[in-house]
Amino acid sequence: MSLIDLANPTRFLALAGRMLPWLAAATAVLLAAGLYLSAMAPDDYQQGATVKIMFIHVPNAWLSMFVWGIMSVAALGTLVWRHPLADVAAKAAAPLGAAFTFLALVTGSLWGRPMWGTYWEWDARLTSVLILFLMYLGIMALWRAVEDPSRAARAAAILTLVGAINIPIIKFSVDWWNTLHQGASVIRAGGPTMDRAFLIPLLIMAVAFSLLFLTLHVAAMRNEILRRRVRSLQMMQASRQAV
Repeated sequence: MSLIDLANPTRFLALAGRMLPWLAAATAVLLAAGLYLSAMAPDDYQQGATVKIMFIHVPNAWLSMFVWGIMSVAALGTLVWRHPLADVAAKAAAPLGAAFTFLALVTGSLWGRPMWGTYWEWDARLTSVLILFLMYLGIMALWRAVEDPSRAARAAAILTLVGAINIPIIKFSVDWWNTLHQGASVIRAGGPTMDRAFLIPLLIMAVAFSLLFLTLHVAAMRNEILRRRVRSLQMMQASRQAV
């Protein structure tokens, strides 16, 4: 089934109904495996047991940027390709991205307190992630403020593409400025520098959280399509009663 086929909301709903049970099952299995391996991972010689916060923090931090990337692609779909479900995908992704970003900020603060001696520092990485969280909230507020879905979709798409400039700032802030964060240790030119005892649980948790996002995103898109259908029916009924 191609993207053109998925432009039909009815076909998307049928596909979502078939996908969701399998996605939920795969997510549960990988989360259980990832949490078990994370708990069994050894303590770090410097950070002790607090290093295990990494297994929650890092996947959420990755997804906070990834979800905005998904929304940016959806924004292009709205403005350029006029894909009927592009704005649905963007609207459904925003609350999930906000949740992942919030979890990244909270777990990062909990991890930072014993390591850096403070819960918060206004360095480039932390500040840019906080700005990303505020942008998610702004997108969600914009969707609620504009009553016409088509106008809201165009405005949100433009704001999403403008805000996408923050993603490379978050990614490369450690390289561009002197921040509290260490450099990349997993995705880097020379290969991962992390020990396998930490790398394997981290990658499993990253895949598990990615599947969690996909499951929730498909479910949220399905709910948004049904919500719009109900709204259309209500408007049709109201217009008939007015006549």
